[in-house]
Amino acid sequence: MNLGLIPAKTAALDPTREALIDIPNNRRMSFGELDHRVQRLANGFRGTLGLAKGDRVAILSKNCIQYMEAFYACARCGLIAQPLNWRLSELEMARILRDGEPSLLVGSEEYATLVESLAKEASIPHALVFTADASGDYEQLISGAAAGAVIGEDEVTGSDPALILYTGGTTGESKGALHSHHSLYMGMLNQSIAERIVPTDVYMLTGQMFHIPVALAMNYMAHGCPVVLINFDAQLALEVIEQEKVSAFLGITTMINWMMAVEGFENYDLSSLRNFQYGGGPMPRSVVEAALEAFPCTMIQGYGQTEGMTMIFLSQEDHQHAIAGDHPERLGSCGREGFVSEIRVVDPEGRPVPKDGSAPGEIIVRSEANMLGYWRRPDLTEKTLRDGWMWTGDIAVWDEQGYVFIVDRAKDMIISGGENIYSTQVEAAIHQHSAVLESAVFGVPDDVWGESVKAVVVLKPNQTATEAEIIAEASKHLASYQKPKSVDFVDALPKAPTGKILKRELRDPYWKTESRKV
Repeated sequence: MNLGLIPAKTAALDPTREALIDIPNNRRMSFGELDHRVQRLANGFRGTLGLAKGDRVAILSKNCIQYMEAFYACARCGLIAQPLNWRLSELEMARILRDGEPSLLVGSEEYATLVESLAKEASIPHALVFTADASGDYEQLISGAAAGAVIGEDEVTGSDPALILYTGGTTGESKGALHSHHSLYMGMLNQSIAERIVPTDVYMLTGQMFHIPVALAMNYMAHGCPVVLINFDAQLALEVIEQEKVSAFLGITTMINWMMAVEGFENYDLSSLRNFQYGGGPMPRSVVEAALEAFPCTMIQGYGQTEGMTMIFLSQEDHQHAIAGDHPERLGSCGREGFVSEIRVVDPEGRPVPKDGSAPGEIIVRSEANMLGYWRRPDLTEKTLRDGWMWTGDIAVWDEQGYVFIVDRAKDMIISGGENIYSTQVEAAIHQHSAVLESAVFGVPDDVWGESVKAVVVLKPNQTATEAEIIAEASKHLASYQKPKSVDFVDALPKAPTGKILKRELRDPYWKTESRKV
């Protein structure tokens, strides 16, 4: 198994079929051209630069065709891609580079100065920059290398590492999740079945390639489908769906919210959409219902992590049945285990909790899609991967049919007066107010109760609400001890590059002189 051969499969069958549509750079590429360039780039890496199997190649760029070329070229010749989050500080990027010890840093022209600086800071032997024309050293490496047989391709096996994805944006501790060709392939198989991919699909990649959604895009390409690359903007996404006849995409919860909030949303032609997946954080039921009404297609929920791709799915039929009144509560669920995943909800000793919809436990996953482990962190790997099961850190309940309902991250649970309060439940109640676009709920120090519930809210454009109104709305759906005691209004919430809300950035200032028990 070699994921670097994905472009070659369709290139052999239909070389003129469109593979990549790069919206930011106004560039399009066929499968035949992509495969030809991947061959040359891989031979440039191994032959011209002298990289060896298992060496890391760091990549610093926003979404573009060259990014995907580098991914495929690394996989094809046995190298490990190490994408960098361009939103991080230079200090954090340098730390990650020193951790991964790449032999090569590849970057876009936008980050040329930073590439040079980081290569020096992290003592990286080689650095390349790709430019809009053929004058750059990246293009020269490709043009100077041979096409055809790829050096090292025959040595690549499914168990070989292919990708290091640094995660930890919600916890503050960056660690590299190491995936093999096989683990990524099995995650792609989970997605193929859940999304019901067909060869006529056109996929839009809304997330950045330094995160796990890049594997979802590669999966569509494995089916011979073109992938449209954008750097997410809500209005742009709607325009691109209309222009390129996009049929599928993954929308982080916040992306879906912002797309529906675009002025004139109803005037965009979205009829090409067949299905979209949402995830990346809890989506309140009211937002799911609004999206089902707004978008002319089916929807699935996908629960996953960088460490294991998508593990649990709420199917298209689950959504349709819920809207029709059959188990409507399942709109608040992330679904049931995927095709290649085995899911349990367990107590701290690893024993399954009752399937009664009320007993909370931690989600654990056994799957061939799980990562190999954390790069050079055996301590964290041992805590996360135990006896073949991956412990996710997410707290949930499940019902008799195996539907999983996320109640919180373990670290986001609030303990007030000895009562456990799940922030996602409070957020769902707040979202019942029609003016709320986004919210984040967390615990702050309280001299009497230990912690009290605080909410930070973003309102929809041209909408208004007061603190008292938000608390009153939440009180209709919650016990008295669960409702927020205070509400702040902001223009935007801090987010990780994946779109997940960074509650720690909101919460930590309140705990500078305190120590949380959770």
